[in-house]
Amino acid sequence: DKKIYITDTKKENGEWIHFADKITDDLSGKWTAKINTAKRKLTENNHSATHLLHAALRNVLGTHVEQKGSLVNDEYLRFDFSHFSKITEAEITTIENRVNEKIRENITTEIKEMPIADAKKQGAMALFGEKYGDVVRVVTIDKNYSVELCGGTHVKNTAQIGTFKLTAETAVAAGIRRIEAITSVKAEAHLNNQIAELHQLKALLKNPKDTAKALQQLLDDNAQLTKKLESFVREKAKAVKDALLQHPDIINGTSVICKKIELDNADAIKDICI
Repeated sequence: DKKIYITDTKKENGEWIHFADKITDDLSGKWTAKINTAKRKLTENNHSATHLLHAALRNVLGTHVEQKGSLVNDEYLRFDFSHFSKITEAEITTIENRVNEKIRENITTEIKEMPIADAKKQGAMALFGEKYGDVVRVVTIDKNYSVELCGGTHVKNTAQIGTFKLTAETAVAAGIRRIEAITSVKAEAHLNNQIAELHQLKALLKNPKDTAKALQQLLDDNAQLTKKLESFVREKAKAVKDALLQHPDIINGTSVICKKIELDNADAIKDICI
């Protein structure tokens, strides 16, 4: 009737070691290891989506793309890779569409253990600098699309992933880019939030036919009004300056101007002081 929560696992000398923040005083008896299946499935979604993303990047950007780092959990995925420039919006759209196409194809994931020589013959991608044994685990998601050496957990078929949404693309070092993305329920929630925000924006703009055009017009009008306001404030500042110069106080033979003025523009106040 007792539980110990496992926080991490590591492989040491061919054995898996389980880590916990604390254990019970009495470890006798029979213990059963249980996996948080809901969290596991979300992690599987993001991990398999990472493989699909890697293949899409190589297809769209070129075969120079190589994995330089990766983070996969139940919340999102992060993928670092070699590339020489910022990815364009058009490329991002193509990459995202390519991954979602593979998800909709409902591809069965094949996982096999085989000699590393056989894996190389099949074109399996390996991580640069990673050490592999004589027997490796090969994860295939369409033999003509993604074949990689991997020891992680994956979906049984790509349809489980649901939806893939790229959320960020940034530089992390010279020649290294980073992509962050979400899948499944997280992607669905993200898209629903974006749609809700768009509806709020349209309502504020009185539901125009072309939301982008209406917003641009609002920004243009605001810019014009801002310029007019700045011009008005500067004219007011000039008038205040002229009035101050006409009536200085004479203190011990020295002209002194000491007045409290009210202007909402810091630059206009500086103009008075020049």
